[in-house]
Amino acid sequence: MKIVIAMDSFKGSLSALQAGQAIAEGIHRVEPETELHICPMADGGEGTVDAILTATAGQYQTVQASDPLGRQIDCRYGIIPSSKTAVIEMSAAAGITLLTEAERNPRYASTYGVGQMILDAIEKGCRDFIIGIGGSATNDGGVGMLQALGFSFLDTAGIEIARGAIGLQNLAEIRIDYVPAVLNNCRFRIACDVSNPLCGEQGCSAVFGPQKGAAPELIQQMDSWLQHYAALTKTVCPSSDADYPGAGAAGGLGFAFLSYLNATLESGVSIVIDAIHLEQQIQTAHLVITGEGRLDGQSAMGKTPVGVARAAKKYGKPVIALAGSVTAEADRCHAYGIDAFFPVLKAPCTLDEAIQPETAYQNLRDIAEQVFRLIEAVRTTL
Repeated sequence: MKIVIAMDSFKGSLSALQAGQAIAEGIHRVEPETELHICPMADGGEGTVDAILTATAGQYQTVQASDPLGRQIDCRYGIIPSSKTAVIEMSAAAGITLLTEAERNPRYASTYGVGQMILDAIEKGCRDFIIGIGGSATNDGGVGMLQALGFSFLDTAGIEIARGAIGLQNLAEIRIDYVPAVLNNCRFRIACDVSNPLCGEQGCSAVFGPQKGAAPELIQQMDSWLQHYAALTKTVCPSSDADYPGAGAAGGLGFAFLSYLNATLESGVSIVIDAIHLEQQIQTAHLVITGEGRLDGQSAMGKTPVGVARAAKKYGKPVIALAGSVTAEADRCHAYGIDAFFPVLKAPCTLDEAIQPETAYQNLRDIAEQVFRLIEAVRTTL
């Protein structure tokens, strides 16, 4: 029997690989000869680099780049050697977790470091990019990234505007004269699972600004600055579209990728499935096991378990999901290919107790064992 184990991480507890190893250990307690293939998964957010590099024998890279406030930090990304594809999480340089709560203010936070990471990968021979843009601290429309790549955003005096959203209030001209020609040969696939436009009531400032530390007055200001930025962008990139679904992702970084780098915005989990060749493993499997820390109504909106289930159902494979916890809305996942799901908790406990790595590993291992015991009991009696 061949089983594919394609787990996402249990955030704050287990990596995707550790979750897969726990399940494998539980299954091998029942039948040591079972053929298991652990394929760590992610949905374009945290863990994407690890998942893809694990499956592709990729190499980690470290580069000095600016954090959201311009401090120099070590940023890690990956390169797939066989295709010279760079795998980057924008949060490594511009993520909200890099800032303390007191430091969170999108007025000053910049995506400049993301551009520095891209340049480093280009210098190392990469021309294809997979970039996850979840978890940003920024609302600068991706201008910081573009500045690092050689685009010029100038004020009325012809001076480069300040980094962060605040610089956009002085934006008067955009120049593309000194952009490296090599960018024309680069292909960017952006893992993006939001459909927000750049501006307006559903735009990045209004929807995501509050969680990044923006007060109501600043939200209105940033939205007007981005509208002006979008209008100027139209003069140098006539095909740009501020209303394109996902343009507002990561504080407008999606708009920058679409308008200036001819990128494609794609489902994060679909990009990972493609990058790790998961469907090739699924085709010859008898069972697929997937899951994440919490299975709920949001899971049905395209997160890892449903993405894996959809891939499995192309080949008629049964799918079981294991999760740290499940909610009543998790029932929606059945309509998207998850045949059955199971929470791993054995007894009531606090969240802090449940996410202890050792506890989470044991619980996941033990529920996998019991589920597989049931499968084996049914299989041997049919």
